[in-house]
Amino acid sequence: MTVKYNVLPADVAILRTLANRCSEIAGSPENLQRKARWLKHNALQTGEPMVICEVGGLQSNGEFPITALLECQEEWARNLELQFRSRIYQFDVMKDDWVAEPYVNCNWRVNAGDYGVRIEKHSGTAKGTMGSFVWEPPLKNLQDDFHKLKARQFSVDREASLEYKAMLDGVLGDVLPTRMRGSFWWTAGLTWAAIELVGLEQLMFYMVDDPEGLHRMMAFLRDDHLAFSEWLENEGLLSLNNADDYVGSGSVGYSDELPKPGMNGPVRRQDLWILSESQETVGVGPEMFAEFIFPYQHEITRKYSLTYYGCCEPLHTRWHIVRQMENLRKISVSPWCDQEAIAQSAGNRYVLCRKPNPAQVSTDVFDEKAIRADLRQTIDIARRYGCNLELVMKDVHTVRRQPQRLARWVEIAREEIAK
Repeated sequence: MTVKYNVLPADVAILRTLANRCSEIAGSPENLQRKARWLKHNALQTGEPMVICEVGGLQSNGEFPITALLECQEEWARNLELQFRSRIYQFDVMKDDWVAEPYVNCNWRVNAGDYGVRIEKHSGTAKGTMGSFVWEPPLKNLQDDFHKLKARQFSVDREASLEYKAMLDGVLGDVLPTRMRGSFWWTAGLTWAAIELVGLEQLMFYMVDDPEGLHRMMAFLRDDHLAFSEWLENEGLLSLNNADDYVGSGSVGYSDELPKPGMNGPVRRQDLWILSESQETVGVGPEMFAEFIFPYQHEITRKYSLTYYGCCEPLHTRWHIVRQMENLRKISVSPWCDQEAIAQSAGNRYVLCRKPNPAQVSTDVFDEKAIRADLRQTIDIARRYGCNLELVMKDVHTVRRQPQRLARWVEIAREEIAK
């Protein structure tokens, strides 16, 4: 379907001014130095810990400091303006280790379809802020309802994708060139898709009440994900994620190991990072995780070159299982994880992505002493066992209307690293 874009001169002027600043940032010595550090860091060349602070989560609570600055009128222009201003804010104000590349990214417009059943979610009344939702799982009984599941049907609108790229080329191409660069899923962990179909409690009950049915469903989801990724590869729709790309659950993908040798045409799955996690199954013991979850994830991750595993789950309880992944490179060390146990076992063979508790920057009182003590503990543990460390402040949804707290957290982290 052809889409016509309304290109307003005022919007173009704003975007070009911001694009010029983004281009300056990308070429700055500080930005290039960060890039070089990421390449060494992700190659397991132990050095100074990397520091990342995500600010986008503040949008959910109306606290994102960039929103009030937006001036563009057209929706496509406002979206791009938000990207540019966020990039500039990260560099000028946050001063963490995010890196800017001199490009505007476009993504192929892909529709992955559905599983043939309706999943209708009903939200609470907290309009404009984060809130809860409920849904009625469409599969009430795996034995009786499994036949309702259908393999997804995939499609791509190349015309609309290339039309958007051509429009951006005309507006910004001489300042920031455009490139097809994007992804079509966040995680290949499978468990959230399973929970949407049967519900969280029922997923756990099935491990006892209907193990055969649960294995059948997990195999279905695994095969469907593999079919989707294979279709993307065959259609030439995959793009590299080895630069400033967001990989895992809060990290940057710079790597000299990607793409793999032999990529003379379209990007292949073996040229990419992949994320897998199962944070929804924190109430599941390691034995059941090993039987019902991990094997299906592993079948997917082995198709890729580098794996980031984990998000909010306390990974130490299932670390002896997860570390069986041959291409595992980064592991999430959440606020609920025994970081010393993970660090002692991991050593310098992986990158530890430590996520401090975001409550540290979200409570009424911004307690710098407590923040320093927490960072000091993590840094000391990592140095004791020779670990490759990232400090990642993420999942922040309020800073009590004091956005400067996040930049201050970065400063404190730098100071503690320097000690």
